[in-house]
Amino acid sequence: MTKKASKQPDPEKEAKTEPKTEVKTEVKTEAKIETPSVEAPSEEVLLARGWAALPESYRIPEVAPTLDEAQAYCRQLAESHYENFHVATWFLPKALRPHFHAIYAYCRISDDLGDEVRDPAAALALLNLWGRELDACYQGKARHPVFVALAETIHDCSIPKEPFADLLKAFRQDQTVKRYQTIEDVLAYCRYSANPVGRLVLHACGEADEEKFKLSDATCSALQLANFWQDVRRDYALGRIYLPQADMDFFRVKEVTLAEGIATPEFCGLMRCEVDYTRQLFEEGFPLIGMVSRELAVDLDLFSRGGLEILRAIERQSYDVLSARPAISKSTKAKLGLWAAAAKLLPFLRLRGRAPRTEKTD
Repeated sequence: MTKKASKQPDPEKEAKTEPKTEVKTEVKTEAKIETPSVEAPSEEVLLARGWAALPESYRIPEVAPTLDEAQAYCRQLAESHYENFHVATWFLPKALRPHFHAIYAYCRISDDLGDEVRDPAAALALLNLWGRELDACYQGKARHPVFVALAETIHDCSIPKEPFADLLKAFRQDQTVKRYQTIEDVLAYCRYSANPVGRLVLHACGEADEEKFKLSDATCSALQLANFWQDVRRDYALGRIYLPQADMDFFRVKEVTLAEGIATPEFCGLMRCEVDYTRQLFEEGFPLIGMVSRELAVDLDLFSRGGLEILRAIERQSYDVLSARPAISKSTKAKLGLWAAAAKLLPFLRLRGRAPRTEKTD
């Protein structure tokens, strides 16, 4: 018997049938840390936040008031917020007073929307809403008491929208621009923050023309600068510096000086320079007083004298506006009021100024 040969493995076939094993390589990947995205607050949320910081009476009512109710609202706002406003309107014709109340109320609330709401995003939301209300006013769809009263003023005095809109540009700018490089930059800001007020007054009084606008701009810018120099410390607390950075550099004044509230000799030299410049700007506007009606001339004279008194108060403190805010005393205010009353009857008592400066050309 022969033995069957055992089956020998076929290497070639074995290779074909041998199961393949996969070599797995571990790929290390860095774990991604996902941070939850923070959505910006909606306009509704921002508006609610902004209104919460302001008097309840500033809000837009569901139902628009009557004209009488709106004018009473503006009168109360004007006469309760600004003591000098009530004195100034004494010298205006009675028929013009509601117009001045409406203009003042618009300026007051616009300023508060930008200045009293410390959240810039909320302030911008309110200012944008206020701008839309201004647009609606010019479309005959006023809702807020200020705009109901203002619509009558706009119609009676043929006032364009531009000066009202320009004021909102300044208040929006305050939310984003905190420093100014040159005095020209500061004056460019005044072009929107102050000059529109003078133009509105000229429109309301039927005195609107380009020559008067130019002189009014000088007076209004000077008043704005006087207030800036008076409130250097207050504005710094709000994060704003209106002193030109180039002037600060020239006099070697650093921001730390404002922060510490120490009026160094360098700082006082800077303030003297700004006060002198502002006085010259007031003088450029003086000729306007002799170009308008007697009633308006008295008001212009009064406000110009008030601005000059602020500059004198700064000088009396040796230009130290950091340790104490310069202010006009009650006795000086009383004298200004009496002077204005006398000037209404005696025009020669009113301010007279030199002609505006002209740039020298080679």
